[in-house]
Amino acid sequence: MTITPIPIHPTEETSVNFCEKSTTYMYTLISTIGFLIGVPEQVFKNEHEPPQIEIYDQLKYNKNACILRNLCMLRTAIIRNFKKINYELYHNYRLLTSLDEYIPMSCLTELSACGIHITKKNTRLVQYIIDINKNICDRINNCKNLFPIWLKWDYVRDIFIMPNGMKEDGTKAASDLYYAEKNKYPYQVYLNWVFFPGDGNILFNDKKFTSLLYKWHEDEFTDFSRVSNVDHSVKNNIFHFLEQSCNTVIVVDCENSDPYDLCAALNNLEDALRDKISKIILFDDVHTSTAWQVLAEHTEIPVERMEVKRLKDSKSLVDTYLTAHVCREFYGNQVDSFVLAASDSDYWSLISALPEARYLVMVEHEKCSGKLKEALDDSGIFYCYIDDFYSGMGKDIKLTALLTEMKRYLASHINLNVNQMMDEIYRSTRAVMSETEKHQFYEKYIKSLSLVIDNDGTVSIQIKGK
Repeated sequence: MTITPIPIHPTEETSVNFCEKSTTYMYTLISTIGFLIGVPEQVFKNEHEPPQIEIYDQLKYNKNACILRNLCMLRTAIIRNFKKINYELYHNYRLLTSLDEYIPMSCLTELSACGIHITKKNTRLVQYIIDINKNICDRINNCKNLFPIWLKWDYVRDIFIMPNGMKEDGTKAASDLYYAEKNKYPYQVYLNWVFFPGDGNILFNDKKFTSLLYKWHEDEFTDFSRVSNVDHSVKNNIFHFLEQSCNTVIVVDCENSDPYDLCAALNNLEDALRDKISKIILFDDVHTSTAWQVLAEHTEIPVERMEVKRLKDSKSLVDTYLTAHVCREFYGNQVDSFVLAASDSDYWSLISALPEARYLVMVEHEKCSGKLKEALDDSGIFYCYIDDFYSGMGKDIKLTALLTEMKRYLASHINLNVNQMMDEIYRSTRAVMSETEKHQFYEKYIKSLSLVIDNDGTVSIQIKGK
């Protein structure tokens, strides 16, 4: 079953369709963008619109996100009602703070509470737009951490920056473009974007948004597992498999599976389904990814990691150990169902030798052969593609794995004890210093040591405070 969200204009998706029918759409990116550019709250509350209220409810407690949202809302309001506001200011002598029919007063109040004072005496209206643009330029990088590291930040940043927005000509050009093509702007909210014919609502879903964002920058986005998810039929099959099992174990051939995709797949399951899985057994080889070592930190399912040593460097014994252990779990621990995470055909002998057990197989597109999929179909064994699950769910384990490996590498390449270094320095220089002087030297020069990275990646230690 495919669930298709209702677009703002139901016919606008017919010309450009970036979303296959077999895919479940994701809305995290477009909801975040929508919040920041100032899409009205009622749009998020409307279940038929793509932006998700859950993202809105998260971001409304983020100070940096709220500052940017209020600035963007003010900019849109002034651009949209420029002539009317200008008339009231200079003909009826009203203050900007009294124009609540044109300006969202809550934005001014919240910005003022954060130390950002927009209203000033004897200020031309166009200068307000310039000041808002400057504030946005100064603060946009504070929201960088709201987006995943795989999304090109420079592309996202451009959305908020008005071209030539620090000059009057730039604000006029942007305003003229907005008035000429107002219906193309999502929810008629201003943003910096180059619209192509047939784009429709650029905030329709994450997949369409990233595709168009990269196209705008003459680039191409292809990693669609980051912005889409498996369809509901796949999740339903997994649901039925787990519901009908008494005791399920996930068995992973770490040589032929991806830790990040597995983590994403597990995090996509409902809590009740994860509770049906008694444990995950990792059959790991010394040559596989170190990310498997940190999987346990990112799932509540108990993880057993079995590192299989090699008798010969050229020959892995993972498949043999996996088969033997599955038989032991089936006969010794009353495990009736196994989720096999592996893409090669070596485990087929296990399935053939132990037909009494129930199996669900998770494979990867590029690693799984057509013959194996045929054999699984003929045997009535359900399989799914683990790399189709929304991989945004696996971003935390990727960061943990990177940091863990970086710490290990640094520990093996940098062996410096600053106390020993200072003892050596005192001996070499024969400098006579009191304990107070030593403490002051340590606080000023040692604690401020920092790494400097050259363009070629070479690292050196910089002494500050000189």
